[in-house]
Amino acid sequence: MDKNKMGIMPIPKLITTMALPVIFSMLIQALYNVVDSIYVSRVSDNALEALSLAFPMQLIVIAAFVGLGTGLSSAISRRLGAKESEGAGLVAEHGILIAGILYALVALLGAFVMKNLFVQFTSDQVVIDLGSTYIQIVMIFSLGSIFNQAAMSIFRGTGDMIKPMVAQMLGAGLNIFLDWVLIFGKFGLPAMGVKGAAIATVTAQIIAMIYIWSQLLSGKSIIKMKIKAFKVKVEIIKEILVVGVPSAIMQGLGSVMLFTMNLILSRFGGSAVTVMGVYFKVQSMVFMPIFGLAIGTMPVVGFNYGSKNKKRIKDAVLFSIKVAIAFMSICLVVFQVFPTQLLGLFNASNQMLEIGVPAFRTISLIFPLFAVNVILSTTFQGLGKAYFSLIISTIRQIVVLLPIAFLLASFGNVDNVWFAFVIAEIVGIIITVSLFLRTYKRTISIWQD
Repeated sequence: MDKNKMGIMPIPKLITTMALPVIFSMLIQALYNVVDSIYVSRVSDNALEALSLAFPMQLIVIAAFVGLGTGLSSAISRRLGAKESEGAGLVAEHGILIAGILYALVALLGAFVMKNLFVQFTSDQVVIDLGSTYIQIVMIFSLGSIFNQAAMSIFRGTGDMIKPMVAQMLGAGLNIFLDWVLIFGKFGLPAMGVKGAAIATVTAQIIAMIYIWSQLLSGKSIIKMKIKAFKVKVEIIKEILVVGVPSAIMQGLGSVMLFTMNLILSRFGGSAVTVMGVYFKVQSMVFMPIFGLAIGTMPVVGFNYGSKNKKRIKDAVLFSIKVAIAFMSICLVVFQVFPTQLLGLFNASNQMLEIGVPAFRTISLIFPLFAVNVILSTTFQGLGKAYFSLIISTIRQIVVLLPIAFLLASFGNVDNVWFAFVIAEIVGIIITVSLFLRTYKRTISIWQD
């Protein structure tokens, strides 16, 4: 335990080696999301619109397992930093219990609630049928995604980023292949369109789950679980949820934001809603490396918080911010210069291009600010203060973004709506930096060097 790399390896090398596998695997996952929509856009415009409307609902599943994963990784890394290896194993066991409860809730939502939401956004029965079929399959069979994330987060909490990378690559690679087979009907199978995309997704997730759990239970991991002797400890559940619930709510806020943005944009027609959905799919390719960098940074922060090493915490945060800003500045240039080409990947109509080009150029102005927000928000989670991240996300996405978007939409020009994202991000960065400096001064700077 004294020689754990998170406490001794030089910060640039440590974060690079921890983040690169995550970044690579998340890019593959993001590529799947983009390819999925590209495939579906070849089926019909209705199919692409259905997926765009389903995406914020799908974020509910993502919110559930990301929240669980963040709480698990943070708690495990802090336990290992404090040299409590048995405690880390106990945290993992409780993570499995929470995963089972989350799956039950997500499946019930998928079975009884999601279908009725589509009628709020469109009166097109074809779009309603396609979208509701997709989201019901994805949520009812979300067992693979939730338990896969639980195991990956356990590994990440120990500093092992390779096995989660392999699991995500396996799932995304299978997903892309099965999409092609099931959407278009290859190898003698019927063409299933949007339904095929959903079946491909859950099948790939379940196979990836089987792989990662076989690795976790092989006996070679730092984490040793004693399932037969397991007893529920409320304080451990609380420790996971204190970080995990705010993180899940933050992800859920993204779903609420997209729901409401789709309602606001629906007054401008189906193309505006589709552009919003396409932008978020392309955006995922850009943001995933930053999320991967943040995930690689979080256990480093958590471990060194547990061992009270303020210099390594400071060095880790500053290094990650510099890398994130540099990368997002490059992406900003790409979105400013090539928006037409990016939209063209999705077989964009002239109306989509008319709406989408200004949207891509305006929203991408937030990229460098977003980079700082992500790194600092994840740092709060590593410190066990995820409620700060929740406060920031709530203000950015709900308190600022949505009311301003509604106000700008009232002027009757869809191009105005996109500036709400820029205003919200400026407010968010001011609050984030202020809270981080306050937290560092009050809880970390007082430690002895």
